[in-house]
Order: sequence, then structure tokens, then C-alpha cells
Amino acid sequence: MVNLPRPKRERKLPDILSRQEVLRLLEAVQNPKHRAIMLLTYSSGLRLGEVVRLKIEDIDSARRLIHLRQAKGRKDRYTVLSQVALDALRAYFKQYHPDQWLFPGAQPGRHLHERTVQKVFEQAREMAGIRKNVSVHTLRHSFATHLLESGTDLRYIQELLGHKSSKTTEIYTHVSERDIGRIQSPLDTLGIQ
Repeated sequence: MVNLPRPKRERKLPDILSRQEVLRLLEAVQNPKHRAIMLLTYSSGLRLGEVVRLKIEDIDSARRLIHLRQAKGRKDRYTVLSQVALDALRAYFKQYHPDQWLFPGAQPGRHLHERTVQKVFEQAREMAGIRKNVSVHTLRHSFATHLLESGTDLRYIQELLGHKSSKTTEIYTHVSERDIGRIQSPLDTLGIQ
């Protein structure tokens, strides 16, 4: 048996949408159901599989929380529910009247298919003129990065995202503009015009 060293695992940083890009993307979605899905995904840092599997009872509007049951790693967790997303949910609810799944699919008794949400995201990305190679999951990365840039403690972000290890959450310190954006290049201090 030969002990060959394992190749180093690639460590790629996630693509992040700026706040303005998120705004343009969200404003491009007009359908109340699709708008509620996109707003919830970004405002709560949800995974695609989590948002489509939400049930009505998972929304705690009084405490403005979302209860995620048996999410990744078969763990329960709570995450924040923004007022804007709650208002969009209420508008959607009045029009669609879901009964079990918050976002029911085409087949009775089934939740919305993940591919449907991916298509909605792609259409919104194109309408918003965003050329970055991004996906629905980018909204989760952007949520975490924007929280970090706003001064939210990394430990709270870890809890909201449901990360087991703080090392997983620390990736957002590498893409945050909070500290990197303040660093001035030495070239800019030379006075070259």
C-alpha cells in the first residue's frame, strides 16, 4: 500500500450579490408567490430545499421567526423573518390560500419543485441585468455577507444559517466588504493622475 499525499481540496469563495443587485433582482419578480419565495430566501438565509418545504405552521408571524424542521443535518433551527417578507407572504396568502405547504406544487399534496424556483431566479437575474454566475443559493451567501457587513456577530450568523462549525461561517469574512473595502491600495496614495 502506497501512502500518497491527498491533493488539496479547492477552496472557492462564493459569489455574492451587492445590496443593489439583490434589490434589482427582487424587484424583477412580480408574481406574488414567486416574490414571496425570493424575499424569504434572501431575508432569512434559506437553502432552496428549505424554502420549498416550508409549511404554514413553520411561520411564526408574532415573533417574526421561521422554524426550520429537520433541515440539513436533520437539525431544527430558527431564523429571522423580515417584516418586508412577512408582508409579501400575507399578500401571497390572500391571493393563493395555501393549506398545507406554504408553497404548494402543481401536484396536490406536494410542495413546489426546486427547479421551478431555479427558473424563477434565472428569469429575474436576466431581467435585472445581472451577469454574474449566480444561483438561488447565492441569496443565502448574500444574506450572510450583508449581515456581517452590517456588524452582526459571526456566531449569530452561524446560528441563523444552521452551520455546525464556525469554520463554515468564517468564509463570509473573506467576501465581506466591511473590512476589505476600507483598505486603500498604495497606488491610490501616490498621487498619480
